[in-house]
Amino acid sequence: MLLRSVLLLGALVAARAIAADRPNILWITAEDMSPNLGCYGDRFARTPQLDAFAREAVRYTHAFSVAPVCSPSRATLITGVYANSLGNPHLRCAMPLPAGFVGYAGSLRAAGYFTTNNVKTDYNLRDEARLVREWWNVCSAKAHWRQRAPGQPFMAVFNLMETHQSRTSVWPEEQFEREIGRQLSPAERADPSRVPLPPFYPDLPAARKAMARYYDCIAVMDQKAGKILRELESDGLVNDTIVFFYADHGMGMPRGKRLLHNSGLQVPLLIRFPKKWAHLAPAAPGTTVDRLVSFVDFAPTLLSLAGVPVPGHYQGTAFLGPAAGSPQRYVYGARDRVDEAFDTARTVRDERWVYIRNYRPDLSWAQPEGYSDGSPFRRELLARAQAGELGAGRTAWLAPTRPREELYDAIADPHQLRNVADDPGERETLTRMRSVLREWLLRIRDASFLPEEEMLARTQGAAPYELARSPGRYDFERILAAAERVGDPAAVAQQRAWLTDRDPGVRTWAALGLAANPDGARQAKGELERALADNAPAVRIEAAGALVRAGQDEKPLELLGREAESADGNIAVHATRTLQLLGEPAQRFLPRFRERLTQLRAGPQTDSALYLSFSLEAMIRRWDASAAP
Repeated sequence: MLLRSVLLLGALVAARAIAADRPNILWITAEDMSPNLGCYGDRFARTPQLDAFAREAVRYTHAFSVAPVCSPSRATLITGVYANSLGNPHLRCAMPLPAGFVGYAGSLRAAGYFTTNNVKTDYNLRDEARLVREWWNVCSAKAHWRQRAPGQPFMAVFNLMETHQSRTSVWPEEQFEREIGRQLSPAERADPSRVPLPPFYPDLPAARKAMARYYDCIAVMDQKAGKILRELESDGLVNDTIVFFYADHGMGMPRGKRLLHNSGLQVPLLIRFPKKWAHLAPAAPGTTVDRLVSFVDFAPTLLSLAGVPVPGHYQGTAFLGPAAGSPQRYVYGARDRVDEAFDTARTVRDERWVYIRNYRPDLSWAQPEGYSDGSPFRRELLARAQAGELGAGRTAWLAPTRPREELYDAIADPHQLRNVADDPGERETLTRMRSVLREWLLRIRDASFLPEEEMLARTQGAAPYELARSPGRYDFERILAAAERVGDPAAVAQQRAWLTDRDPGVRTWAALGLAANPDGARQAKGELERALADNAPAVRIEAAGALVRAGQDEKPLELLGREAESADGNIAVHATRTLQLLGEPAQRFLPRFRERLTQLRAGPQTDSALYLSFSLEAMIRRWDASAAP
């Protein structure tokens, strides 16, 4: 007993020594929210709690997520590595980490911190449940710093869901009023007639109603953030704790979440340093910091503040604490598959310019999405755009296709409305930003230019991050070169040759390029027909889609119908989504689609089952509506 008491006393003394020498850190994160706070100059926002907090904090004006959706953003936050470098940039997927990679929470826990997360993880990692147990002392809806040992320093995360896309856009009105609206008095509710509209929305009643709902969600979130801050104060911990407030990406509204413009990536970031730790602050309380910061910088910054060594494989730069590096000139982002909506796009920005590279220019920024199309406002926008009622200009993001390259002057054009990529006067800037983006892709070995089914076949359970760094296993330079030619009408001859390349990744991008160019696909009819027998499912699927778009129906459609019923969820989703985007030619499968949907609803509710259901439901609704009298 005496020995045990001595050991306990020693542990407490050690913990108190750590606490005296290291700050507590509190992260309050909001879902799906752009910098629509009063402290960021939004005069319509009702955010008194966070505005008061901002007067005691530093306010970052150039903070960006690495992805416009949650799970890849959170993968980067927890690991300190870009999700597209890890090979898990999709919403959602589950790829393994390389051996030895530990989330920041695990590093802090090993250093004596009490690590607590309330409650969202969503890291896109295989064995996530095990990793969460290893990294977090407590991860639950009841997790709180109050569960730590006396005197133990803590790292606590609280995730606020009130501003999530489900609340702002998707929930039925009754559910929204029950869960959000009733928490506000009539005087606190946003007035749709007065709500400010971003310039990429037409002034429609539906737009005003949707934005009012978004601002109501922000108001309720602000109340919840204030409650957490008051708990910190009541526990007497304000002077010992550095507090971050930020959002996981841009607003969960049309043309926000899921897009690579500022509306999808720029986030609020407020950091409060108490007097005890004021020497770590980059500026005085209540002032702004214009330094570019990215989510990939958060993990090294956190460890730097805590005095914990920063792992060498981290891809960001600490912006606070003893390990802080020089300000970076550029920040980067990526958009890949979101639910059933496939995509590949990348972005780089500096303090002035935003450059976006669309490797699938044949796709719309507003392509069909089962979850997002639950928004009545989004459905109205799409219907009006398809009817030609909105024109181009500010609603160009609703067009059925998009440019291969986008370039915006974020100072003169903060909402990215005028693409100047074709402006001769900006040729030098375009060339520079294009080069910077390509250098980044090659430097981080972007592991996400392979279809998921191909990546899984190559890795055989290993980490994509390791595959991408294995000579001979991932010829990224050649795969990227093939991806860069999609949308180039002069690439047909090269794409025909690439269809017989040794690398399935190159062959896939060749087929995608021809699928985006029906005239080219007609020229490549023979090569595409032979590709229907390719041993790589993605090549077969994209070749079949290209042939259907070029006017050939029977054999490629039957192939897509078979692949859509594959037991492999990734293959089935890929083929079903291809059929959905083909439109009318796929209507012949309507009875099979109904049967498949019934099977899915009765079976295990996996991610792939959900994504298949989104596509199947959309096709069934469309053709049922067209058959109605």
